[in-house]
Amino acid sequence: MRSGLRTDPLGRLLTDETLTSIDDDRIFGAGDAVAPSGRALRMSCFAARPLAINAADNVLACLDGTPPKVLAVPFVGSTVSLGQRVGVLQFTRRDDTPVRFFLSGRPGGMVKKAGLAAPIWGLRMEIRKPGSVPSMTGLGGRREPLIPDAKAVAER
Repeated sequence: MRSGLRTDPLGRLLTDETLTSIDDDRIFGAGDAVAPSGRALRMSCFAARPLAINAADNVLACLDGTPPKVLAVPFVGSTVSLGQRVGVLQFTRRDDTPVRFFLSGRPGGMVKKAGLAAPIWGLRMEIRKPGSVPSMTGLGGRREPLIPDAKAVAER
């Protein structure tokens, strides 16, 4: 990479779990352009939003002289549109491994449509009252590691 920063084989910036570059603690990354702890999250809007929020919060924390927070993305599922009204929602564990439950057809499409509208709603709420929309990284006050234990995932 021309920047001199280390990347994974696909060109994603290598960061620690606070989204801080492993080469320069003044640089943060987010979205599908980063590989936290050497492992990238799947490309999705569900992952992009918490990564963006976490990166922005950590930049502000560093400016304030406080330590950055560790990223924890609690996945719940993955959706695919199959037209304007139908889709599939594959539910997952918090570590993004699939479970044997899914929604398809119109119910799956409705969930996908709601998921696409949610960020717009959240941005409108944040404009009206900054800090009013909780990030997905804090669901239920539980913080779990970003990278699941590979052995535990394989045992499922």
